[in-house]
Amino acid sequence: MKKEKSIGSFLSAIILIAFLALVVILEQVIKPTDQMAMLLTVLQKGSVYALVAVSVNLLNGFTGLFSLGQAGFMLLGAYTYAIFSIPLAERVNVYRYYDCVIHISFPEALSNATGGYGMFLGVLISLILAGLVAAAAAFLIGLPVLRLKSDYLAIATLGFAEILRAIFQWGKLGPVTNGSNPLKSYVRLNSFQLQFGNTTVNLGTFTIVALAVVCIGIIVLLVNSSYGRAFKAIREDEVAAEAMGINLFRHKQLAFCISSAFAGVGGGMLAMFQATVQANSFKSSMTYEILLIVVLGGIGSISGSCIAAFLYVAASEWLLRGLDTGNFFGIKSAFFTNGFRLVVFSVIIMAVVLFFHRGIMGNRELPDLLRDLRDSLTKSKKKKAGKINV
Repeated sequence: MKKEKSIGSFLSAIILIAFLALVVILEQVIKPTDQMAMLLTVLQKGSVYALVAVSVNLLNGFTGLFSLGQAGFMLLGAYTYAIFSIPLAERVNVYRYYDCVIHISFPEALSNATGGYGMFLGVLISLILAGLVAAAAAFLIGLPVLRLKSDYLAIATLGFAEILRAIFQWGKLGPVTNGSNPLKSYVRLNSFQLQFGNTTVNLGTFTIVALAVVCIGIIVLLVNSSYGRAFKAIREDEVAAEAMGINLFRHKQLAFCISSAFAGVGGGMLAMFQATVQANSFKSSMTYEILLIVVLGGIGSISGSCIAAFLYVAASEWLLRGLDTGNFFGIKSAFFTNGFRLVVFSVIIMAVVLFFHRGIMGNRELPDLLRDLRDSLTKSKKKKAGKINV
């Protein structure tokens, strides 16, 4: 059994390494003016949504806590990253109506101190800080909220996200958040480049994909640890879990804080992807999108969340765009008007839900799928060999 699991994990690792290598190659080959440039956008935004979807799955799928506050924690992460990565010289242009009280930029400070690679380290520190701020907020809100259950917990966390969005647009916090004005001029994905003589290697897409892979890998290790088994026990039966000696509130709070921390990191990565950060864009609909991805991929499946995230972004941001412009893959029709894309997209989602009741992957992971595929191929070869011998 252990040998079969190791084979599935080994094949998954090979696929992951090949995927990362393909991302690097595509980023060098595809130019911004190419028709396939949207593929890089799908990879970038899909990586962000995959990480946030996995963080939601950790809470909803593995621990059994129904939270709708993920957009609020993403907002905290996005603002934290942006505030601490805006160059000092640009703060006057960004904070036009307020006197900025934060005068440090980690990417700029470390870049000046250690050279070009310092920017990468500064971005990493800013993202870690984004996760810590989101985790701290989750700890405070979790003290009263995690004593609630089911729908009451969902409503409380949804209210927290909406309140947070309003607070960040409050003029009194303008010296920190810039009020209702957007934050901009921070370090974005197009800044990640390496220079080798006259050759420039773009690493923006690879950076955000690699960050998502590392964070999701940490969540996978957590799920497979003793803490992960405690989370699953709480999901199955809280009374039985408590009888086994599991501290319910402590483990719920731990899952809530970890999930929120990675949502904060995802928010920082979303800021890297976008040109600006503004609180008004982190609406409850963003949480519903992430929750939809989790359901489509399979509640309790990390691999399913990742696959569904890329499929969702590819369909909504790229493949179905022609349905709004009148020309869908060379097919022209009067039906292809603004808004028709959402109709088709909704039908596709309904079809997936109807035919895949437990999502694309159910509660299975990619190593399980690869192992089953290998077993089916082995059985088919044995049957063919048996027929030949007969």
